[in-house]
Parts: sequence; C-alpha cells; structure tokens
Amino acid sequence: MAGSYEGGPVAALRRIAFLMERGREETRRIQAFRNAAAVILPLPADEVAARAESGTLTDLAGIGPSTAAVIADAVNGEMPERLAKLEAAFGPLVKGGEELRTQLRGDLHSHSDWSDGGSPIEEMAFTAIELGHEYQVLTDHSPRLTVANGLSAERLTRQLGVVDAINEHLAGQGFTLLKGIEVDILDDGALDQTDEMLARLDVRVASVHSKLRMDAAPMTRRMIGAIQNPRTNVLGHCTGRMVMGNRGTRPPSDFDAKAVFKACVEHDVAVEINSRPERRDPPTPLLELARDTGCLFSIDSDAHAPGQLDFLQYGCERAAAAGIEPDRIVNTWPRDRLLAWANR
Repeated sequence: MAGSYEGGPVAALRRIAFLMERGREETRRIQAFRNAAAVILPLPADEVAARAESGTLTDLAGIGPSTAAVIADAVNGEMPERLAKLEAAFGPLVKGGEELRTQLRGDLHSHSDWSDGGSPIEEMAFTAIELGHEYQVLTDHSPRLTVANGLSAERLTRQLGVVDAINEHLAGQGFTLLKGIEVDILDDGALDQTDEMLARLDVRVASVHSKLRMDAAPMTRRMIGAIQNPRTNVLGHCTGRMVMGNRGTRPPSDFDAKAVFKACVEHDVAVEINSRPERRDPPTPLLELARDTGCLFSIDSDAHAPGQLDFLQYGCERAAAAGIEPDRIVNTWPRDRLLAWANR
C-alpha cells in the first residue's frame, strides 16, 4: 500500500487521466480511465464498494483490470499504486513563477477533439474551472491544417453553438468558455479563415505551421502580414521549434525577430509564451528581445488534453525569470478587459 487516500474512486481515476495527459501519454490509454470514471459516477457508493469487495467491477462495461484495481484501492481508502507512481513522475512541474501563476485568469490557446485534441470541449472547460480559471479560449485549428483535422467555416459555426450551450450550462460558475481559433498563417501572410468567421470569435491566435524552413526574408514578410491583420490578437509559438518529445526535435524558423516584434507592438498583438515543454517558444534570447521591444505577452498552455492545461506553470516560470511585468501579460487581465483589447 502506498499510503492512505481520501479522494474516492472517481477522483482517483480522473487524477490518473490528468497526470497521464500532463505526461503526454497515449490518448487511448488515458481515455480508459476517464471512461471508467464516467461508468461509476452515477452508481451508488455502496454498489461500487460491494463490487470492489466481490471482485465484480470488471462485469461493468468499460471497467478493465487496471481501472478496477484503482477503484478497489480508492474504495478501501488506499492510495492506488498507479496514482502514486504518476504523482511521483508528473505531479511537480517546475519551481519558479508561482506568484505569477496565481495572477493568470485564463488561457488563450487550447484544443479539443474537434481538431487534434484528445478530449471533448466540456471536459476541457470543467478542468479549467477546477484549476481556478475565469476563462478559457477554445482555439481549434483552421481548415488548411488537415493533419490536425482543422475546422471549416461550417464546422466552426457548429462549434460556436456548442460553446454557447456549454456556457449556458455553466452559468453561475464564474467561468466563461471563449470562442477562438488557432488560425494558420498562410504563405502570403493571410489568415486561413474568412473574415466573417474571424469576426464572430472572441480571441484569435495566429501561427505558422507549414514551410517552417522558408528563407528569413519571406518568412518575416509572412509573419508581419498576419500581425498587421486587425483580427490577429496573439502570435502563436513564433519560431515553431521543437526541443524534445515524440515528434523529435526541430530547429527554429529564420526571421527578423526585431522587425516581427516591432510589428507586434505597433499592432497591439501579444507574443505567445508557449508553455508546452517540447516547444519552450520563443527561445530565451527572443523572449528577452520581445520584452525589451515592448511587446505584450500571452502565457498559453497550447493544451491538447485536460491534464496539459496546467502547463501554464512552465510559461510562468520563464516569464518570471525574464522579469516580465504581470500587466504586460494579457491573460492576467479580467475577461472584459481582455475582450475589449481583442476586439478593439
């Protein structure tokens, strides 16, 4: 036994899924724990306890040996072995930036299973509430990024209706799911969605996802073109680099960073501090250059699963180390101030 546990079986299963997501483990394996939590959630506690004692939990559809073991331990007040191991591996994130993390009111970049995320929109929203967020921006991909199941104008329209329904359900929670997009920056600097659709959104993150090895001069023009678009609010993961992870590594794109950041200041566009550990984008020298140029910032998780929403801590550590004042970070702002800035 790894110690006592008082959270109950549903909490244990959801925490395991959360930590597996934080560790960027395989979505299919993670979903088994979320599904098991959904199976036992409506059952009376005495029925779950009786099944745990009699060894019949696996008679329930959606409960396998691994999830049954977690449920049985939690019912008996014991720390499930799998949960203990995950807490040790993925519980602590990074030291530093704790005070700044408490000042973040939300997150401007997250994905659902409508594009390349691993969980439904409502699960992302529920987890954001549990983390104390006042708002979360849903930013699934735009249509050209077919590898990420990007949303056409028609699918995005349907998603906006889902967001409205979720907000109606969550009324009174002190939380708002905001409508957004991670819109692809096309080769000529245009944005990969109609202006009519972009106008219907609350926040827009513009990112380069293709031809990342473009020569510096055309890449600079491409990025500045997107920054000059009045719908653009945040420049996402500006270098596109990868420093670790199962997709391998990738060098940063070449561009005139000083010119790009100057354009961000002129057009009131925030530079994203992308908190994914495999990105750490922008690199520290560029983060400091953006700071010295006078840019606004957005510390974003770029979460593709609920357990990754907590990646914000990584970004807060980097922003604090760079000495960036909290008021220059747009997601420290109250929702109404954020929306007024994003739709000026």
